[in-house]
Amino acid sequence: MKCLIQFAKDDQGQDLIEYALMAGFVAVAAGALMPSVSSSISKVFSKIQSLLANAAG
Repeated sequence: MKCLIQFAKDDQGQDLIEYALMAGFVAVAAGALMPSVSSSISKVFSKIQSLLANAAG
């Protein structure tokens, strides 16, 4: 039970998630404000998606 409580209180890795969400928000905002950039952003996200799919198996 003590281990479960420690796991619930653990916030290690939280900063990484926050930075990733912020980077995604900035990319979406940049794509909305500058349509010429949106194709480049789309390519980056597609490449990340394929890398993650390959890593997952």
